[in-house]
Amino acid sequence: MFKALINELAEKESVQFYVRARPGMPVTKAVSLMDDESIKIDIAAVAEGGKANAELITYLSKEFSVGKDQIKIVSGATARHKLIRILQSLP
Repeated sequence: MFKALINELAEKESVQFYVRARPGMPVTKAVSLMDDESIKIDIAAVAEGGKANAELITYLSKEFSVGKDQIKIVSGATARHKLIRILQSLP
């Protein structure tokens, strides 16, 4: 699901994409690519106190093989639709 984005990250050293988060699910996993090009991701954490966002960042850091500090929720921190930015390395 993330192969093209991982390749873009390697080439450009940064990548941005939209996520449609579904908190409160049994397991964290990428589910599908939506019509609007966002990626639907089930999150195994509740949407309170930043738990779902923390789980999303942990998941993405493993998928993209980067540190958690290299992933930023640019917009939508309190919404289900989020803009994510990942940097290959810290500035």
